[in-house]
Parts: sequence; C-alpha cells; structure tokens
Amino acid sequence: MDDEASSFGRELLAGLARRPRSISPKFFYDVAGSRLFDAICELPEYYPTRTELSILAERAGEIAQQIGPHAEIIEFGAGSLHKVRFLLDALKAPRRFVPIDISGEHLAQAAQALRADYPGLDVQPLVADYTKPFSLPREAEGSGPRVGFFPGSTLGNFSPDEALAFLQGAARALRGGGLLIGVDLVKDPAMLHAAYNDARGVTARFNLNLLVRANAELGADFDLAGFSHSAFYNAPHQRIEMHLVSRAAQTVNLLGQSLHFAEAEAIHTEYSHKFTVEGLRTLAARAGFGIGPVWTDRERLFSVHWLPAAQ
Repeated sequence: MDDEASSFGRELLAGLARRPRSISPKFFYDVAGSRLFDAICELPEYYPTRTELSILAERAGEIAQQIGPHAEIIEFGAGSLHKVRFLLDALKAPRRFVPIDISGEHLAQAAQALRADYPGLDVQPLVADYTKPFSLPREAEGSGPRVGFFPGSTLGNFSPDEALAFLQGAARALRGGGLLIGVDLVKDPAMLHAAYNDARGVTARFNLNLLVRANAELGADFDLAGFSHSAFYNAPHQRIEMHLVSRAAQTVNLLGQSLHFAEAEAIHTEYSHKFTVEGLRTLAARAGFGIGPVWTDRERLFSVHWLPAAQ
C-alpha cells in the first residue's frame, strides 16, 4: 500500500469508527472523482462554477490591478487548473504558479496541459494535503507578491473553526501578498437543493465514488447498491450536508475490521457552508487579512474577494 492509500485507509477507519460516522471530503478527488467533479461543474443545476467563472472573466482586469506585476500564484486544491487561466491571462508577467492538490495523477495531467499553453510560466505542481502543514518552495528570484488563489467555495467544506485556521495559516504564508477567494452565498434553499441533487445523478456517483475508491485501493467490500446519496440544506447552519445512507443493516470489511451499519445509518461526507459577504469579511479579518474589493454576479449568487495580507 503506497503512502497515499495508507493515509486514506487510516483516516477512513478513524472516520468510520466515530459516531456519527464520517469521511473527509478531501478523499473525493482521486482521478475518477476529479473527473466526476469536472462533470458536475457542467451541469445546468450546478450554478457555482459557471457563476464564478463569469465573475473572473468580467473582473480579471480589476483583480490583476489588485495583485500587481510579477506575482507568484499559489492555488490551494487546484483540480483541473481551469479557473486560474483567467488570472494568468490578465496578470502582468506572472513569475511562477504553484498548484497544490492531493490527487497527484490528476494534478500532473493538468499541469502538463497548462505548461503547453503558458510556455513562459514556471509551473511547479505540489502534491500535498493543504489542510495539513506543508512547505512551499522558496520564493522565485525577482518575483512580486506571493498570492493565494482559493476558488470554488472550497472554504465552505471546512467547519467554522477549520475555516478560521486555514485562513490564519494562509495569512502567515502570504504575508506581503494576499488571497483571492471565491465563496458561495446564502440563497433560495430550493436552488441549493437542486445543485446537489442533479437530475442526471452525477453528484450521487461522485459521492458514492468514495466507496468505489475504498474497494479498489483498500480491498474493502462496500456494496454500492447498499448505500444511497443524500444531500440537503441545513438553513440554521447555512450549509449543505451530504451523506451516504445505508439502505439496510449490513457489515462491511475494511483493512481487517468488520464495520456494522444499521439501516438508515449515515456516513457524513461533506459540508458546503454558504456565506454572506459581511460574514466572510468578518472571518477574514479575524484571521489577519485586510479587507479589499469584492465582486459578485448580478443575482448575488456567488462572490470573489480580494483579501490583502499583512506586510
């Protein structure tokens, strides 16, 4: 078992031993999961990606003015490296791009494609879990500010305490630069429900792929037909909650352990917290960031914030 599988196995066992049971959403993104998420982003019900892309496309020039020339861009949870292209096209002579992702194979493929399209850019992919301590490469000689890029409302996957801790760490790492972050906004619950329960069932397959991955990488024997996808909006906590629900009493074997599931017992797989503009700004200020411009779409579905870091 390689290091990545070992980490997955240890954390999966620990999460399923807890009550309520849980799996970290960072494990969604193996190669198959990353491709399924790319497919989700194309769905008509899933507004966040196209809305954020429209903001980046329309406001790229203004964003580039805030960032400044010769920037070094650090993207947390980089995925397919599509959104950063809007920044790279607008920035003046960016020096280096460091995409960070837990899925090494998917990251390598995306980085290779980016190098081909931006031959003058130093692209240094970093396979790491950005939710844990890791080391960034030494700043490039002659580079301008070190700028973080955290799109996709991924901050919403964290608990409030985890979100604050991430932002505090980013503020320290990006001192002298800043963070460009996209977050989904609170809105009509019906629209949120549809976004996570698409008619084609792609999000359900994405959720269930966690069990597919456990079977393939860890030799588990999850019965995929024995679990169903569940996603709903928890209005008091302003978050989508996603779960895998056991359809019947059953036993699953995982790494030499027998795990017993009761009928209707749920495995929590993801939170997706939604924000208000002022709520995100308050959280950023607590973490040590300054408050810069914010850009939203006309319907105020999504927001992109520039948060300058302390000098």
